[in-house]
Amino acid sequence: MEKHYSGISGYFAVALEIFIILMVIFGITRGLILLSAIGMVVFFFLLPGFLIVNPNESSVLILFGEYKGTIRKNGFFWTNPFFVKKRISLRARNIDSEPIKVNDKIGNPIMIGVVLVWRVAETFKAAFDVNDFEHFVTIQTEAAIRKLAGLYPYDNFEDQDAEITLRSGGEEVNDELEKEVTERLSIAGIEVMEARINYLAYAQEIAQAMLKRQQATAIVAARFKIVEGAVSMVEMALDELSKKGIVELDEDKKATMVSNLMVVLCGDKEATPVVNTGSIY
Repeated sequence: MEKHYSGISGYFAVALEIFIILMVIFGITRGLILLSAIGMVVFFFLLPGFLIVNPNESSVLILFGEYKGTIRKNGFFWTNPFFVKKRISLRARNIDSEPIKVNDKIGNPIMIGVVLVWRVAETFKAAFDVNDFEHFVTIQTEAAIRKLAGLYPYDNFEDQDAEITLRSGGEEVNDELEKEVTERLSIAGIEVMEARINYLAYAQEIAQAMLKRQQATAIVAARFKIVEGAVSMVEMALDELSKKGIVELDEDKKATMVSNLMVVLCGDKEATPVVNTGSIY
């Protein structure tokens, strides 16, 4: 577990170093060579103990392989010169991953990329529980992406029962991604601040086929609406003609009229009318 460590004020140590230098100079002027030599040894011994901790940074302190604590408070300090100091940034960092090829729930190859915002929460775990916590974040994020893709289909073309898909899942999918990444990175003392999908597309080898499929689906849906509207309009026309008694039509004439109206209303191009100047019979 992370332990807090408070170093001695660096300014006090600087004042002590200045005093030692003055004593060395005094010893040299007085011919006290042994005292001056001891003073110089002490002066250079104390120098490695100085430490500057910048805002949103920390320093992990290790003494002969033993963890002694972490300085999180920013400032100028002096610590045991034998301490090995490992700096760890506490700032928020971004990972904008390159899209990787994965398979969705039904096996379609897709390209997916994410944006991850993270920071170090526990310096002890980041320093000692993993070999390289930055590399660990990158690898585990990719693993989380692959697992997430396997939980949902890209869309519901082939899985009609899918309530959540990668394309339309929105916050539900991003929440699942954040939960998965948080669980994986907790071993390294990493806090996940945000995780969301920022790139999603079919893989190149099936992109054209899927595009045609989407277009066909859209065309079918549009045709369904057109036919539905046309039938309503024909029904309304027949009802109004019958109700107002404008013209009497037998079943054959009604069938002809319905056929003509459906052609006009459902056709891809504008109909070219033919004006009948004689009898309709």
